[in-house]
Amino acid sequence: MDILILGGAGFLGCNLVRRCIQDASNQVLVVDSLDPKLGSTMDHLRDVESSVRFVQGDMRDDTLMREAVQGRDVVFNCAAQTSHPLSMSDPLYDASINCLGNLTLLEALREADPDRKTVVVYTSASTVVGEAEGELIDETSAQDPRDIYSANKGAAERYYRIYHRVHGLKTVVLRFANLYGPYGKGLPAFGFINYFIDLAWRDQDITLYGDGAQRRNVMYVEDAAEVLYQSALNPRLVGQTRFAVHEEHLSASEIAHAIVSAFERGRVINVEWPEERRRIDVGDVLISPDKLWEITAWRPRFSFAEGLAQTRKTMEAAQRV
Repeated sequence: MDILILGGAGFLGCNLVRRCIQDASNQVLVVDSLDPKLGSTMDHLRDVESSVRFVQGDMRDDTLMREAVQGRDVVFNCAAQTSHPLSMSDPLYDASINCLGNLTLLEALREADPDRKTVVVYTSASTVVGEAEGELIDETSAQDPRDIYSANKGAAERYYRIYHRVHGLKTVVLRFANLYGPYGKGLPAFGFINYFIDLAWRDQDITLYGDGAQRRNVMYVEDAAEVLYQSALNPRLVGQTRFAVHEEHLSASEIAHAIVSAFERGRVINVEWPEERRRIDVGDVLISPDKLWEITAWRPRFSFAEGLAQTRKTMEAAQRV
């Protein structure tokens, strides 16, 4: 397959690159802006750089997008502004990437793919839903996003559905939740599990607010890369939006203590909730994978314990280089 990966130097993107090049017949073009605000870096691709073609560029560049999508079998869009706090402090920047950037890509595909042969897979986020109204969230749950990032990701989902319905593009939208693993950014703004892993790796305290009882789905990033790859090959997913999550639900406390145990470093401490954080906390967020599992053979391979072991192994190997 001829594959384009946007945002391929980011956390999910660089793991997807590694999955795509496992098939030697694939030709992979990676486009990434390497914007320091987004935390992407070529360091994430150094060991596979010779196996892909890389272009530094921005999804908002319409000329570049029209050129990049030409003749592709699959476009994976992992390019995004993913920091929830940054979306609140700089909402126009977030919208320029997560809204305008996606429209730029879709317009390029509409013009460059008249025969509608290209499959475009968009990586969305579970936070488009916001606070759960029932015990389990699924694709029928109402959307009540709590920050600009989540609102804009939800808007972008709708763009993909419209371009499928009106213009016939082969679009697939997958919503991910709480990914962790190698090449994570290690900053709280970019996902709490990788942040906890980074703290433990550096033998620092992992701070939990309250008792840490709020539960979340967790999934190892290689499982996310695998379902992305498989989704591009499954015609039953075209035009669909699905949660791509692990069935494993763990509390923040269980997550933190498992990380300390797996890395044999760090400590877990509990503090009172800061008032500003208490106001935006959404409590338990438990997501059902059933609707995706009904139409695909994909199942996550890694439990949380197994994913942490793999992450430690990768980080220790990188340290020895």
